[in-house]
Amino acid sequence: MAKVHESRGTRRIHSVRHPVGQGRFFAVRQAFPEQRGLPAQKILHRFTLLVLPYLGLVLGGKHGEWLEPARLVTLFRAAGPQRRYKILDTSVIIDGRIADVCETGFMDGTLVIPQFVLKELQLVADSADSMKRNRGRRGLDILQKIQKMAGVEVSISDLDFPEVREVDLKLIELARALQGKIVTNDFNLNKVAQLRGVDVLNVNELANSLKPVVLPGELMKVFILKEGKEYNQGVAYLDDGTMVVVDNARKMISKTIDIVVTSVLQTTAGKMIFGRYIEAGVAAAATAPVAERPRPTVVAAVAPVQPQQT
Repeated sequence: MAKVHESRGTRRIHSVRHPVGQGRFFAVRQAFPEQRGLPAQKILHRFTLLVLPYLGLVLGGKHGEWLEPARLVTLFRAAGPQRRYKILDTSVIIDGRIADVCETGFMDGTLVIPQFVLKELQLVADSADSMKRNRGRRGLDILQKIQKMAGVEVSISDLDFPEVREVDLKLIELARALQGKIVTNDFNLNKVAQLRGVDVLNVNELANSLKPVVLPGELMKVFILKEGKEYNQGVAYLDDGTMVVVDNARKMISKTIDIVVTSVLQTTAGKMIFGRYIEAGVAAAATAPVAERPRPTVVAAVAPVQPQQT
């Protein structure tokens, strides 16, 4: 209901509060107490404060590795291609073949040399044993050769793990931190790293895959270096380090001889070739062309002629 009052030419309308309408408005406000006196901005602000922290806790629990320092640093770097790290261990540096692989351009990415590996190389180079000392110095020379190569990026890592004592386990932890691969020719490190989910590049496996195929029955020249374990055996080595065990070659030590390959044994640690020593005349006859080989003389037996009886 409304009452109309007119005074001094002004018309005023005054509303009359109805008891039923007032009760309905009060019931609506009681049903939605959060709406009383709060604008939409304040409601959105309270919703943000409650929901977003909850989502942050859920995502943090499922993807905690995103909060690692190495991941956080990458957020502030310019977007670009991800760097690939190859971490060298002591054995592959002393071996030296990694330098030849880098020189050919097959090793891409950044070569990482940890400080604890350099320390181990220095200890080997300062050893009282002459053989170990030569191996350590060879490893340092190989590193210097790699650093001077054009197109090869070498990085010295100061990252260390004091709580880990063994060098192999430190290499695994460093590979995890850098998300890189370990380059080695150590069989045991290869297996342990694979069990822990770290990728490994084994130089021995690369060399085995590039070795020429040797089939039984082929001829090859080898230098008999020493005596074998079995009776009348000699041992030789190919240029890639493959061991060749030769039968009947004990008396031919320190000589280059021709052998016939009898069998080839392939294992995860490498390849072994077994052969048999053949004499020089037999080897020349085996390698001679077919046209030059002497043909065997065939003698035909003639039966005597019997005199006819008359």
